[in-house]
Amino acid sequence: MKGNEAIAESAIRAGGLCYFGYPITPQSEIAEYLAHRMPEVGGVFLQIESEVAVANCLYGAAGAGARAWTSSSSPGISLMMEGVSYIAASELPCVIVNIVRCGPGLGGILPSQGDYFQAVKGGGHGDYRCLVLAPSSVQEAVDLMPLAFDRADRYRNPVMVIGDGMIGQMMEPVEFKEQEFPPLPSKDWATTGCKGRMPNVINSLYLDPVIEEKLNFKLSAKYEEMKKNEVRFEEYRTERELDCLLVAYGTTARVCKTAIQRLDEGGIRAGLLRPITLFPFPEEKVYELAQRSGLVISVEMSTGQMLEDVRLAVGKTKPVYFYGRAGGMVPSPEEVQGAVKSHLGGNK
Repeated sequence: MKGNEAIAESAIRAGGLCYFGYPITPQSEIAEYLAHRMPEVGGVFLQIESEVAVANCLYGAAGAGARAWTSSSSPGISLMMEGVSYIAASELPCVIVNIVRCGPGLGGILPSQGDYFQAVKGGGHGDYRCLVLAPSSVQEAVDLMPLAFDRADRYRNPVMVIGDGMIGQMMEPVEFKEQEFPPLPSKDWATTGCKGRMPNVINSLYLDPVIEEKLNFKLSAKYEEMKKNEVRFEEYRTERELDCLLVAYGTTARVCKTAIQRLDEGGIRAGLLRPITLFPFPEEKVYELAQRSGLVISVEMSTGQMLEDVRLAVGKTKPVYFYGRAGGMVPSPEEVQGAVKSHLGGNK
């Protein structure tokens, strides 16, 4: 299946039967697929007049207890950010899929990883975070959608699934697997009608600074809980002492695996740490592997956004470098090989 269509089908099977969206390349096939699929499964598909309105529809549907979600690409996600901050402040669950295109500005429709800052540092206003999942294949995107919905409900928080345009457009074999999760708490906070009980009020406006501060620290404690429980990553060829540790996610990590295989043939020992959760970032594992490596390179389809988190994780213990392409350009294995050899210099 094409990545976008596989994501849509996986969301349906995970119970994501309430979708609001607006078409934008390279994720438009998600909405196109759902437009004909949702009526078949008794779900709701609504194309809304703008991405700003989409975020507010998510707020309302999530507040009523629905498994609500949306998808978009970079500029569309930007338009949603005010609403996403409201959703996080109101502690409502929803899933947001971003199939990233290149920018800044309107940019182009080719793949990019230039939305890393927006995804992991909040994106909108105020102190809030989204749990961020980053698949590197169509199959992994399918596997992460049920997890995204479960964690959104479990933490009462927005969860973002972020993949570059290549993930959305490529076709790969997929298998839809049943996944089991522990029981979720009831949504007794939802606005489902108050007959027989006190009405529920969902709100993000707190004019008393004492109350607002309590909310901020409550949310902060939730994000710390995510850091304890939700870190996910993949290691590749890291079981040995390394000349170089590559850190990459999404499509770029696949390129790095090929580069590592070719570097092995030339006697250079490289390994890969691939974050699956961009927030929470696998900082402890990055630090651990860096100590067994001569140097670290962050490889990205951006001008170096994840690089900041890699440097924070490694500290001053090892040199950290960057290699990236931008504007819709995808690094090749040969380019990554060249970057590794260049930074190793006379050591190899």
